[in-house]
Amino acid sequence: MTIPFGNRDASFDAAGGVAGIERLVDDFYDLMEALPEAARIRAMHPADLTVSRDKLARFLSSWLGGPRRYAEKYGSLSIPGAHARFPIGEADRVAWLRCMEQAIARQPWDEAFASYLLEQLGVPARRIVEVCAQQATDEGGRA
Repeated sequence: MTIPFGNRDASFDAAGGVAGIERLVDDFYDLMEALPEAARIRAMHPADLTVSRDKLARFLSSWLGGPRRYAEKYGSLSIPGAHARFPIGEADRVAWLRCMEQAIARQPWDEAFASYLLEQLGVPARRIVEVCAQQATDEGGRA
């Protein structure tokens, strides 16, 4: 019996483990640097993407049900909290997901997993926009 994505390590395995996730992350950041619509989100990152690549790959490992590689090296993480210092809006969410969609399309993955993963990535992407908007509203109210 096949375990549905999202249960135990099924998604991690479908992604090809650590190596598959690292390929996805490399393609993602390569696209972020290349796509004009991603220029604004690229500018939110440091010039050297080495640490950003490592953090995203490690985060995705545990998020997809694999080893908790992010926590092992960087500690705990709140995705919305980590992004709250940036003015991330809807256009940024769309650009980020476009980069991820194209990076996913480059992977040798089953279409069902590719679709599932993109849909799941949309959830925290939407939440980040909501948290950033709420923070901007809260800060605007305090001024």
